[in-house]
Amino acid sequence: MRITAKPRRRRGFRRRPRRGGFSAQSTPSITAVSSQLSHPRPPPPFLGSRILRARVQCLPSLEVAQVVQLRYSMEDLPEPLLADIIKRITVSSDLNSLCLVSKQLCAVEAEHRGTIRVGCGVDPTTEALTSLFSRFSNLWKVEINYSGWTPSHGDQVNNQGILVLSHHCPLLSDLTLSFCAHIDDAGLSYLAYCRKLRSLELSFAPAITSTGIFRVAVSCCYLSVLHLVDCIAIESVEWLEYLGRYGSLGELVLKDCDGISQYDLLKFGPGWRKLQRFEFEINGTYWLSERPDPSYVVGYPSSYDICCDNLKDLRLAHIVTKPEIGLRFLLGKCKALETLYLEYVIGLNEDEVISLFQRCCNLKTISLRLMPLRCEDHWFRTALTDDSLEALALSCPMLQVVELTFTFCEPSYPTEIGFTQKGILTLIQSCPIRALVLNGASIFDDEGMKGLSSTQFLEKLDLVDCCSVSDAGMYLIAQAPCLSHLTLRKCSSVTDDGLAALARSQKLESLTVIGCRRISQEGVQGAAKSVCYSSETESHNSLKGMNVYRKIRQSP
Repeated sequence: MRITAKPRRRRGFRRRPRRGGFSAQSTPSITAVSSQLSHPRPPPPFLGSRILRARVQCLPSLEVAQVVQLRYSMEDLPEPLLADIIKRITVSSDLNSLCLVSKQLCAVEAEHRGTIRVGCGVDPTTEALTSLFSRFSNLWKVEINYSGWTPSHGDQVNNQGILVLSHHCPLLSDLTLSFCAHIDDAGLSYLAYCRKLRSLELSFAPAITSTGIFRVAVSCCYLSVLHLVDCIAIESVEWLEYLGRYGSLGELVLKDCDGISQYDLLKFGPGWRKLQRFEFEINGTYWLSERPDPSYVVGYPSSYDICCDNLKDLRLAHIVTKPEIGLRFLLGKCKALETLYLEYVIGLNEDEVISLFQRCCNLKTISLRLMPLRCEDHWFRTALTDDSLEALALSCPMLQVVELTFTFCEPSYPTEIGFTQKGILTLIQSCPIRALVLNGASIFDDEGMKGLSSTQFLEKLDLVDCCSVSDAGMYLIAQAPCLSHLTLRKCSSVTDDGLAALARSQKLESLTVIGCRRISQEGVQGAAKSVCYSSETESHNSLKGMNVYRKIRQSP
């Protein structure tokens, strides 16, 4: 009897995976799905799409593309499935690489792309934009940003480029133009073809005047968001009066538009009733340039009888107010505020602020940036005191985010800050504060940190220029039950020993240390899961959110 020996299996041998793909062992679930979809009797198309979509949902975007390319021919996949794959890819470079896989995928991606950003290097601009916008005909959001542009980058987008945009993108509803010095009123008038335009943001557009804004206001009847930043040529405000009467603006942001004063905003009239978000900011030496209101008559404040009951988000930064003059009237009209930023406003009256807090019971976020001034009681201090904090604590039970910033306050003169440590702790312990920023609070010391350590909701704490908080305060704050994010900037009394206590607690998710000269890079290691460290000293303007030395930029 002849016995035939069985061939011995080679041990340690593993089939090399196909180049560019994955081994069967590494992707069992995708392989199973692939075998089902390639069966002689495949399931209905919608079922196959549902199965593959469920399998690829947990994979990174490029792996999804590679697996699909490995198991199928792109031309055989249904368009809804391709569109679903594209929607899951958010990185532009990955999306551009994916378009090289097949012509069908490139066409589907072009059809479903809704947003695009154009910057330096698009040259020649008109031809490049024509090709670009012809391919992506369903764009609804476009940003053109020439920040950092130099002549070596080539030509900028001009009026002809805006014409190309308006003709090829009929669905455009959101447009941002930043540092586009070659676009003027004629170019802006082409936006009349964009009937669905709802949001327009202009940042440093030196050639655009009030005429161009007025044309947009008249032709774009659905315009609801308007941002004008550093638009130095806008002076007259007929456009603002028109939008107030006939427009539907819900969001208006004006920053460093020197030709628009806070008194001009009174011409917005009925538009204040519809407005939900408003920002007005002037940088530079704003306290030296304020003009009196020519329309104000003592005893006849009829021009300030304006309703803004729907205003939810208000930010006034770097302005001068006087009794019954300027944007100060807003503080007496708002009832539905959820977010309030008062940043270095000269002329605040504490009684008006207290009354505002008592009306706005839905307030969730507040930022108060204050500096000492000569007050009505002849004290040199910040305009608000503990009375304001008490009203805030009693009237705003939904308050979650608080920022208190003090500048030009000498630590050796604690009375220059109208608040006390007790008043700050009363506010924190009375409301469900989750995020707290204390900037320049020399009155806040380790005893205050002890009070913070017992708060039940505090998750994020930023201490900036708080010279009275030491290592003992770090030991105490490490006991806070919910604290997970801590930032220390220019805290000169905290050392590596204080951070050692944070490292032992193992509670922090993130720790940021900037400009603290007694804290070393070695000292922050292990204090949190994510650590950001810098020994560089920040400027006063950066720390306090000021721009005193703003220069008027000229167009290139």
